[in-house]
Amino acid sequence: MAKPPARRSSSQDIDRFLQQSRNISEFVARQPRLLFAIDATASRQPTWNSACRVQSEMFQATGDVSSLAVQLCYYRGFNQFFASPWLTDSKQLAKLMTSVHCEGGHTQIARLLRHAMGEHRKVALRALVFIGDAVEESPDNLCGLAGQCGLLQVPLFLFQEGREPTVEKTFRTMARLSGGAWARFDSSSAGTLAGLLGAVARYATGGRAALENSSGESARLLLQQLKP
Repeated sequence: MAKPPARRSSSQDIDRFLQQSRNISEFVARQPRLLFAIDATASRQPTWNSACRVQSEMFQATGDVSSLAVQLCYYRGFNQFFASPWLTDSKQLAKLMTSVHCEGGHTQIARLLRHAMGEHRKVALRALVFIGDAVEESPDNLCGLAGQCGLLQVPLFLFQEGREPTVEKTFRTMARLSGGAWARFDSSSAGTLAGLLGAVARYATGGRAALENSSGESARLLLQQLKP
């Protein structure tokens, strides 16, 4: 028995579908975007297990900001660079984070910053968070890129693992030039770090006013470094 002819979509059905697609695209485009990046090279291997726990807790700190879209980026090995889709589920982000493992290789911070600027040109980023312990590239070049991020109004929030003076100097300068902030990344201060990322997330969704309206210590620490 022959099947009846399939119902053809009316012009109204097609218009309705296209409008729904536009509405979804517009909603995604309006979501505040935060890029979260980590150095996954071998220099971080000795402390990686404890760092993963802290980094996951930092991800969970964004859970209260359900409208925030986060992209996880990391570099490692020989020229490996990964960028996830834009995600809004903090548990999914934490799970993705804990699946990462370290591989020997050089830092690719410049590549990360160029990627961030490329993403920003598609849909505006509110901030970039980076956790790392080494700088094997030209500090002048990195600071120049950080300045470009500042011109695009993409502040860098740099968390330094370890106490290498040259890394600290470079990270602090990059943060200042971009209009962001620097902080120490230490597994012994997990609560403080989670609070700081939560403050960054609030900044990404509500700007400086969101921090000024917050009474938390983390918000105060960020405000001390952020440009007026």
